[in-house]
Amino acid sequence: MSAAAVHSLWTTAADPISKIQAPKIEYGQLSPTLIVIGAALVGVLIEAFVPRASRYYAQVFVSVVALAAAFAAVVALAADGYGTTKAHIAAMGAIAVDGPSLFLQGTILLAGLLGVFTFAERRLDPAAHGNRVDSFAAQAASVPGSDSEKAAVKAGFTTTEAFPLLLFAVGGMLVFPSANDLLTLFVALEVFSLPLYLLCALARRKRLMSQEAAVKYFLLGAFASAFTLFGIALLYGYSGSVSYATIAQVVDGTVTNVDPALANTMGNDALLLVGTALIGMGLLFKVAAVPFHMWTPDVYQGAPTPVTGFMAAATKVAAFGALLRLLYVVLPGMRWDWRPVMWAVAIVTMLGGAIVAITQTDIKRLLAYSSIAHAGFILAGVIATSKDGVSSVLFYLAAYSFVTIGAFAVVTLVRDAGGEATHLSKWAGLGRRSPLVAAVFAVFLLAFAGIPLTSGFAGKFAVFKAAAEGGAIPLVVIGVISSAIAAFFYIRVIVLMFFSEPRPEGPTVAVPSPLTMTAIAVGVAVTVVLGVAPQYFLDLASQAGVFVR
Repeated sequence: MSAAAVHSLWTTAADPISKIQAPKIEYGQLSPTLIVIGAALVGVLIEAFVPRASRYYAQVFVSVVALAAAFAAVVALAADGYGTTKAHIAAMGAIAVDGPSLFLQGTILLAGLLGVFTFAERRLDPAAHGNRVDSFAAQAASVPGSDSEKAAVKAGFTTTEAFPLLLFAVGGMLVFPSANDLLTLFVALEVFSLPLYLLCALARRKRLMSQEAAVKYFLLGAFASAFTLFGIALLYGYSGSVSYATIAQVVDGTVTNVDPALANTMGNDALLLVGTALIGMGLLFKVAAVPFHMWTPDVYQGAPTPVTGFMAAATKVAAFGALLRLLYVVLPGMRWDWRPVMWAVAIVTMLGGAIVAITQTDIKRLLAYSSIAHAGFILAGVIATSKDGVSSVLFYLAAYSFVTIGAFAVVTLVRDAGGEATHLSKWAGLGRRSPLVAAVFAVFLLAFAGIPLTSGFAGKFAVFKAAAEGGAIPLVVIGVISSAIAAFFYIRVIVLMFFSEPRPEGPTVAVPSPLTMTAIAVGVAVTVVLGVAPQYFLDLASQAGVFVR
């Protein structure tokens, strides 16, 4: 065969291939995520190049500026109409820019900002060897109790890596509720889960417990991620695509162009049902709904309290956003299949979280079970399958996240010689020793319980109303009953703080720096405002309640 013949083989083979299209990325509409991820990369560089003494200040500055700028970008996009009239699919079909995604991104960024404030708190622990210390281990890699750890504490090391980790987590959380194909969803899931596994292991006090919490979270989270990925593979086999729109078309039977290679498996309902169940399981694990909740109390108790507050608030917001988009955009045609399952999950979650919380003796575990019960209440709004359902869930998530961060910030203040005093018996008589802190915590507890004039009541009312209008009256009845059960243990903590004698060897309340004070004050302000005058925010949520297809 001559060289010319071979040459002609090459050239003719290469001709029909058209030019590879350059990807079209709308940088402006993706700017909130890009700002946060960019700042996280800057944080990594700060760890590498800035001298140890100035790292903390540089990291806090970069984190706060980035989160504030990203929030400003979200507000600008919403003001420009991207939440309503200009809502569309950006980044070549990977990201949806619409009302729910902007609303949830704004909530996550504000939660992250308050999270940074609690991370940066350095006045609660007594100074070690003349150095101010925060909630994070001096050197995370050193074995607890070893000589290297003692040397690190003596040298005044701090784990300032917590800040870029928080930013990476926030970056993943921003993509998660706005992902418009399953692969983007999975990548975002990993990007925000891995930093959280690390942050859970970084506690300065009770380090073994903290590391145990991180390992539990990591193992169970890895299982959940694997199930999610397997579900994604099955849905791809079912529909021949990972894009939400195409899967929805195949579910509805309106798909037009079928790849012949996939014609045999396409439309095989077994793949659809099993795939949906597996992806749903991964998302329900993230929101801590009942069969998949076992990690929550252990992780919330073991992780450093600022991390617990951030994780409890922001992860729930991101995961519920993704769950809503999956059920409302991809699987509206399967409503009859997923609604009964979600009914069951919501009922066991509300009752399970509320009943088990009564038996808890540790304040962080109590708040963990309370967050499980709240996941059940929010699921009631998800089940409503109406525009009101979406907007009520958005409102509930926004209200819940501020209450949660505020409550965990208060928990960091109550301390004794061993660090935080989280056992409930130590909180006895706190209202007499420091009435302000106890009163603030009481406000958060009442909001969790859903007492009128707090954001919790407005949120619960909106969710239950949407569920009732969606025909889920029995669910609402069970929700109200479990709210009553839950109110019992919140009120019990309030009674313990105000109406029992303080112990002589009881804990002290540390005076925080303005950072934690700001986080707590914002939490109280949002709780009261959303409770007393929720209408503006409910309207905002209902404007944001339409998903782009």
